Amino acid sequence: MLAYWFLYVLPAIPAFVGVRRPNMFSLPWIAVGLLFILAIGFREQVGGDWDSYLIRYDSLIEAPVDQVLASDPGYRLLNRLMAKWDWQIYGINTVCGAIFILGLFAYCRQLPAPWLGFAVAVPYLIIVMAMGYTRQSVALGFFLLALADIERGHFLRYILWVALGTTFHKSAVLLVPLGIFTTQRKSWFWRVIAVATAAYGLWDLFLEEHQEDLWKLYYVDQKMESQGARIRVLMNLVPSLLLLLYAKRWKQLFPAYQVWFWLSIAALISVVFVDFATTAVDRISLYFTPLQVAVFARLPVLLGDRFPPPFLRLGILMGYAAVLFVWLNYATHAKYWLPYRNILLQ
Repeated sequence: MLAYWFLYVLPAIPAFVGVRRPNMFSLPWIAVGLLFILAIGFREQVGGDWDSYLIRYDSLIEAPVDQVLASDPGYRLLNRLMAKWDWQIYGINTVCGAIFILGLFAYCRQLPAPWLGFAVAVPYLIIVMAMGYTRQSVALGFFLLALADIERGHFLRYILWVALGTTFHKSAVLLVPLGIFTTQRKSWFWRVIAVATAAYGLWDLFLEEHQEDLWKLYYVDQKMESQGARIRVLMNLVPSLLLLLYAKRWKQLFPAYQVWFWLSIAALISVVFVDFATTAVDRISLYFTPLQVAVFARLPVLLGDRFPPPFLRLGILMGYAAVLFVWLNYATHAKYWLPYRNILLQ
């Protein structure tokens, strides 16, 4: 358990002190990134889906190419490559962890308080998701890269990153329409055409054959439930309401309001529908978790004229420390993360 607290405190200290935005190649920034990649990649029997990923790895070693490319080809090809090099599950997890951390760093780097954004991500996005939902964490990593680019007005890069994320988890195709709201000053008409084309192509490649099975057999008709889904959905509620409440000031200070506005609306809708299709809404709402990073890391600036920024930073850090404490001690599936093991430490 102490290992997880160490991972949280590491970015929380510079976040509280208010360390200025680090250079991309600053030693502390790189060192922390490498440490987290190693913590994710070389973990041993950590995560609720650990055994299922091992079974998937074994099944893909000798699988025919058409089976490998049938679903989530990016992750399946990575499995084949790691098997060929005999890097096993650790090689897979390290590459996946590197993609996720790279995406998180790329987005946090352009926030007013990068260390605060990174600290907010530790309890759930890193410890739970990156160490548990490996495939979807990669899709989220690519989505974070896409968000960094869409805030800079790079429409085509946004589509490219989301497309790459879809090769690891097909649900990422649902993120394509957000590309319409890029900040670049090009014709809405051409953006809509490009988004519609990309969405249809990715849907046809990765989802069309599986949509009926996902609906009838897995997510909705079978009433599958993800324990803790309601809590995870509610975690996105607070930043969503804050963003909508301070929309006018957000537009004055920060880019890409429309993207975050629609993500906030989607997060609010997920609160309503989580009891109808718990697992489906839970999985989709994972893509709304960047709201927590984007809003809370900007809160000291957004509300800095009303409250002292140090108190805001302390309140946010204490809040996420409470999230980590409650999850480690009371979450049903926390036992699959405890104790933390790493083959580099054995």
